[in-house]
Formats: sequence, structure tokens, C-alpha cells
Amino acid sequence: MSAKILIVFYSMYGHIHRMAEAVAEGAREVAGAEVTLAQVAELVPDAVLERSGAKKARAAFAHIAVATVEDLEHDAIIVGTPTRFGNMCAQMRNYFDQTGGLWAQGKLVGKVGSVFTSTGTQHGGQETTIVSVHATMLHHGMIIVGVPYTARGLSNMSEITGGSPYGASTLAASDGSRQPSANELEIARFQGRHVADVARRLKAA
Repeated sequence: MSAKILIVFYSMYGHIHRMAEAVAEGAREVAGAEVTLAQVAELVPDAVLERSGAKKARAAFAHIAVATVEDLEHDAIIVGTPTRFGNMCAQMRNYFDQTGGLWAQGKLVGKVGSVFTSTGTQHGGQETTIVSVHATMLHHGMIIVGVPYTARGLSNMSEITGGSPYGASTLAASDGSRQPSANELEIARFQGRHVADVARRLKAA
């Protein structure tokens, strides 16, 4: 039984995009999984993106289509968002704020939902950011799936690393200089596999 998996993300400097690709790699390992990547629309003015260096960074994934709310009608939705003061970013909030019609029709009830994130520091709000998306998913009646401790990277104490039972995550450093580590990317791949497998099993049932 195949399952359709949507990975919808927002990335400013490329960290979440790299994590999204790893999540997709993991999901594609599940037999029959159909994986789609989409990014949400940018809200920051071009001049600001240019000054911050984000415009150049975003060019690397400019080929990925911009998501519509109709795209959410997949078997599983995996959301990638950087943290903004412990919450999802405004771009992702704006995207979900357009889903009232889907909510009114119950279109996402019973769909699988999962979240991954990035922060600038080790304790920069990774779990609260993921939970901020969980709240929206629960209002839509979705089934939330995290990352169980069978993902061995969650227990890695030999290095500073992102990743929790809430979802995969990466530490970007306050200046964005740190890229996702091998451990963080493996947790992201695990999350993709796990969500795709759960979605496949639920659909088969």
C-alpha cells in the first residue's frame, strides 16, 4: 500500500532545506512512499533578504515549488520550520492561517503530522517550536508522530546535537555558520522513514 508524503518547509539560510532533503531521503526508503517537497511563500522583502545574505542562500532551493493549501491533502504532512522566539516562523504561520477551509471540511482529520526544526543555539526553543506546530495539527484532527528513542542518535552524548522525541532538529549557530551534522541528518532520515511507515500502515488499515 502506497502513502503520499508531503514535506512542506520554510528555510531562510538553507539549514531547514538540508534537513528536509534528509527527511525525504528517509521517507523514500519506505516501499511505495510517494514523496513531495514544497516550500511555503516568502514574506520578507527582497531588500531585506539581500542585505542579510538570505537571498543568495535561498537560490539553492528556488526550484522547489511553492506550496498551496490544497497540497496538504496527503496521507502525511511533515513540516520543517526554523524557530522564531520559540515559535514557528511567520511564513509557516501564514501558510497554516490559510487552511480554514480545509479545517471546516475536516480534510486533514486522521492525516499523519510531524515536525522538524532548527535553532541558532543549543537551547533556542526547538521543542516549543515543534509543539507550536503540533497545536495547529491537533486543531485539524491530525495524528502526531515524533521520533522514538529507537533512533539511536537521540541518545548521542558525545557531541552537541539537535534531535528530540518531538522531532529532528539542527543547531545553526547564531550567525548561521553551523551546518546540520551527520547525527542530525540521520535523525531526520529516521523521522522520514518512521512517518512514511506509520502513514502506510494507517492507510492499509
